[in-house]
Amino acid sequence: MSNHLKRLVAPESWRIPKKVQKFVMKTAPGPHNAGGLPVGVWLREHIGIAQNASEVRKILHQRDVLVNGRPCRNPQIGLGVFDIVSIPKLGKHYRIQLDKLGNLISVEIQEESAKTRLCKIRNKTVIKGGKVQLNLAYGANILADNTYKAKDSIVVTLGTDGEDRFRIIDHFPFAEGNVAMIVGGKHSGKVGRIVEIIRTASSVPNRVVLVDDSADERFETIEEYIFMVGRSGIAPELEASV
Repeated sequence: MSNHLKRLVAPESWRIPKKVQKFVMKTAPGPHNAGGLPVGVWLREHIGIAQNASEVRKILHQRDVLVNGRPCRNPQIGLGVFDIVSIPKLGKHYRIQLDKLGNLISVEIQEESAKTRLCKIRNKTVIKGGKVQLNLAYGANILADNTYKAKDSIVVTLGTDGEDRFRIIDHFPFAEGNVAMIVGGKHSGKVGRIVEIIRTASSVPNRVVLVDDSADERFETIEEYIFMVGRSGIAPELEASV
């Protein structure tokens, strides 16, 4: 199987030139689907600290790039919404977000903000011993109490040791009145307050109606595309991209 794909068919959300070269790096299986932006492409096309694949490999081999608090060695690992990428030697920290056109962008953040990450709960299961396990949308699993529900979002710490890694410090429930970002569909990248959750007793996806108070705009999406980001107003960490 090829490690590359043609630039002409690369996801539009990557925001890369289509005709400067024929091929671009393909996303490897991992925390995000094929739409995830490969770390190697991010270093070359978005940040510009590497000029070619050889330089990307050298940077990653030196463990100079941290993704969600851990060194990344594979240039094909995908980056997705709310991933935290740090380059300690440069003192730079970034949060991957969506702009209003649904494109992946890199928002520079402070070092303190890079110590936590916003995660969506995909589902939860009960494991041996009756413990509740939260299964997060990007592949990680953590133990918690039964307070949290699927489709809620939590803020977790990204410490390097076991005691201070994935410790929950905040919680944004999937509920009317709270704030969400849309991460799929034609409204991808928009942020709004949930005003109605329309549940259907069928295989048809539940629908969610949101309103952007700042623009006095009302829009609708399906439940799957909702990513909770706050409880009221616009979450401060999103102000740079909306």
